[in-house]
Amino acid sequence: MARKVRIPPIVYILVVATVGWGGYRYWQQQGIPDWVNLPGWVNRPGWMNRSTAVVPPAADTDGWLLLGDTFSGYSTFRNAEFQAALQEIGIPLRYDDEFDQAERAERLNRGEADLLLTSLDQFLQQQPQGQIIALIDRTIGADAVVLNTVKYPGLTSLLVLDQLVSAQRAQGNRLIATYAGDTPSEYLALVLDTKFDTFRLADFDVSQVGDASEAWDLLQDRAQPVGLAVLWEPYVTQARLRGYTVVLSSRDAPDTIVDVLVASDSLIQEDPDALSDLVEAYYRRIDANVRDASQLQAQIAEDGDLTPDEAAAVLQGIEFFTATEAQSWLNDGTLERRIQSTAAVLALSGRLGSVPEQPQALLTNTFVSRAARNNQTLIELVRADNPDLADRLAGRTRAITPILTDSQIQAAPTIGNLEVRGEVQFATGSAQLTSQGSTTLDQLLSEINEFSPQTVAVRVIGHTSRTGPADFNQALSQQRAQVVVGYLRERGLPHNVVAEGRGFELPLPELDPADARNQRTEIRLVRVE
Repeated sequence: MARKVRIPPIVYILVVATVGWGGYRYWQQQGIPDWVNLPGWVNRPGWMNRSTAVVPPAADTDGWLLLGDTFSGYSTFRNAEFQAALQEIGIPLRYDDEFDQAERAERLNRGEADLLLTSLDQFLQQQPQGQIIALIDRTIGADAVVLNTVKYPGLTSLLVLDQLVSAQRAQGNRLIATYAGDTPSEYLALVLDTKFDTFRLADFDVSQVGDASEAWDLLQDRAQPVGLAVLWEPYVTQARLRGYTVVLSSRDAPDTIVDVLVASDSLIQEDPDALSDLVEAYYRRIDANVRDASQLQAQIAEDGDLTPDEAAAVLQGIEFFTATEAQSWLNDGTLERRIQSTAAVLALSGRLGSVPEQPQALLTNTFVSRAARNNQTLIELVRADNPDLADRLAGRTRAITPILTDSQIQAAPTIGNLEVRGEVQFATGSAQLTSQGSTTLDQLLSEINEFSPQTVAVRVIGHTSRTGPADFNQALSQQRAQVVVGYLRERGLPHNVVAEGRGFELPLPELDPADARNQRTEIRLVRVE
């Protein structure tokens, strides 16, 4: 493949730093080629929109083929201007929609494609013969679990949903859970299934549809017994406005859904320099979009026939990785831990045989290095005059955990109870943790840290069996809950958390109140945004 001389990084840095269209025109008039036109980033509406026209392939059909779909986060690669920019540096790139995730991986394995875009959970399930070379985005609210409060008033938490499922079952009925299959919606449903107590997908008639719009239509059909739907924007915002309950979103678990760029093993071996050029060019576009996303929002509104607010909801639900942040994830083990956490959900739900023993073999940090250096140079240039922009370019957020009183946490809307794998054990008749109890809490700490402390708080609720005096059991349950809270805080839990003792007032259903199994600790997540 013929290669052209690469423009020095300082050129694009000066273009991004120059303010306004006039500044850009100045640089263009000095002979800087069109591929440096960073502000012109076109996107596509919605999370996925099958009706969106695909950008025609590049003129050089011998170039690389990239497989993806119409998710807005992938739009840079579909954009004609970006493809022209790549042509300028000798990388013809064609983009093809392949909605079947298994076929997407198989086409890469057969050598019919060179790269693919996919979510981390699908990468693990489909196991394409390639490595992750760049991080694209993570969703921060674009995907959400929505409860059918409109049809079933009072349905505002997973705990209430469990009660509704039981009531319907007693009448010989089953509720429907609906989502688009082989998408982040399905993975978010699996997160519920594996992480929350009482919620089991097996208790529902699952209706897998092709697109979130179909799940949204089914949710609104009052004739259908739909208990929940997993949606993406702009339908999440529409559901909120119409009185449905968003019980959990990717904003509450912001690292749950991550999209990645995967290159085939053969391409990595044959043309590593060109891959570095591709990754560098991509993150240049991201730098420009971080600086000003208004054109992107306008394009989403126009292409999807959306209102400005709906287009803003799409953008607000997606957070793009900058090169610096991507390099950090690839270098410091964050992506490896994310792989293991995602694989654990898939393994528990039966979608994956086991958690990879060597997650580092699934990724390479080779190709983001140059882009990260450019990004860091730009950050240093703008830091003095615009520290907020510098932080955004670095991928840093200034989100602050709210300071809440115990009563505010107790009054917050419930999401559900986390699944406690193991027992939070105490010595008999005391509030002293056993070694097994400490082990269980260490695991729970990891589970809670999957959720955002900005939107989620924790109620630790202690229960005893009905043996001994009521006042003793009430005091013991409070002490045990407080010990759990102290243990979690000492180990760095950043969330607001409150201890509550309930004595033996709430025995488990179908158990004798004196049964020792009533001695338990609930880890209840509540929404505090």
